Amino acid sequence: MKTTAKKLMGVGIFLFAMLIEGHAQSENVLHLTLEESLRYALENNVDAKNAQLETMIAKAQVIERLSAGLPQINGTYDITHNAAIPIVFVPNEGGFFQPDVDSDVLPLRFGTKFNSALVVQLNQMIFDGSYFVGLKAARTYKMLTEFDKEKSDIDVKETIKKAYFSVLVNEQRSLLISANLGRLDTLLKETQAMYEAGFSEKIDVSRIQVQRNNLVTEMDRVNAAKDISIQLLKLQMGLPLEYDIVLSETLLELNSIQEINDLLLFQGTRRVEMDQINTNINLVGLDIKYTTSQYIPNLDFFGTYQRNAAAQSTGLIWENERWFTGAFIGLRLNIPIFDGLFKSSQIQQKRAQMDQLENQKLFLESNIEIERFQARTNLQNNLQALRVQEENRELALEVFRMTKIKYDEGVGSNLEVVEADSAAKDAERNYFSALYDALIAKVDLEKALGLL
Repeated sequence: MKTTAKKLMGVGIFLFAMLIEGHAQSENVLHLTLEESLRYALENNVDAKNAQLETMIAKAQVIERLSAGLPQINGTYDITHNAAIPIVFVPNEGGFFQPDVDSDVLPLRFGTKFNSALVVQLNQMIFDGSYFVGLKAARTYKMLTEFDKEKSDIDVKETIKKAYFSVLVNEQRSLLISANLGRLDTLLKETQAMYEAGFSEKIDVSRIQVQRNNLVTEMDRVNAAKDISIQLLKLQMGLPLEYDIVLSETLLELNSIQEINDLLLFQGTRRVEMDQINTNINLVGLDIKYTTSQYIPNLDFFGTYQRNAAAQSTGLIWENERWFTGAFIGLRLNIPIFDGLFKSSQIQQKRAQMDQLENQKLFLESNIEIERFQARTNLQNNLQALRVQEENRELALEVFRMTKIKYDEGVGSNLEVVEADSAAKDAERNYFSALYDALIAKVDLEKALGLL
């Protein structure tokens, strides 16, 4: 609980600091770096919070299991009104008890109208082989929940990184389209002036107008995609949607050439998935030991202390001289003899589960190697495609500039300019698609290498 309180306080301080920084623009604007986004998400993402709660549950289960080996003390108090005291029959042999009664048995009532008892019972386990195995299993399960939380944190980091990069890519696309729109507006204005001066045809103006309209539509789509990606980032972070966010880092700052080269050369480190499956194998092994230990006799100590009283009316039952003490202690040995092969069938099932997990472990080891190879290859291919698309983009822009110069000098046609502009936009679209693919491939490789 103290840890949770500290974390909540840390989140509050984090939000307060970001709010102060963005106060000049808006009371609800947060300026976020990627690291700040990750840190906030690990505290507020729904999956991350549930994983943290699962570890708390596992800790409580360890204490629950431990309590079974501690003394169990219970106290009871009761008062009973015997509305009809049961009849007890005794033999009336030879009329010894009541000579005047012609019967071989006599009905007698033994008891009082009111009985009361105060009882304290103690039970203490002395030996139970399954207890210690169960306690170890509970601690191992707690370890598994910690690995599960680590895996959940990795998945959250992957999601946040991809969402963060998606926002940055859409922002760059929006800026570039805005610049292209300004370029087309200038071209449209110049062509309109030439048309009015009689040096151009109406169809030349219409071509550029169509191109501009298409670009405005694309601008709307990109802005919508940017807004959606921002909302998705806030949702995955666990940030209230009423907050506005501004990303403080650029793609170049987050993806330096040296960092990518080092990533491609790195061979990888431990993967939490291996820890998870190894822990599951240990749990099944402990489960087999737990079932096997139930064949062993267990021994308990017990003791009872009680005070009893009786009376014919409730007013008399509280008198001290009517209360008498009773106490006893003992040992209880429980010896399993035959259970119809129930435990034996359980052990067979769990050994089969153990074999299944061992098979999964071997497959996981191979799968991790393939995943690393595939992620590294995808990143290399996507980086190569990005370099090609970047070169194509620069060439397309150069073609547009040269075509525009020829058009301005009267040796080129308006159609060539429009086609060159269209080719430039296609090259830019392909470039940003390749850029996004490369960024996603980088995150996938980081995950495959165990770096998230």
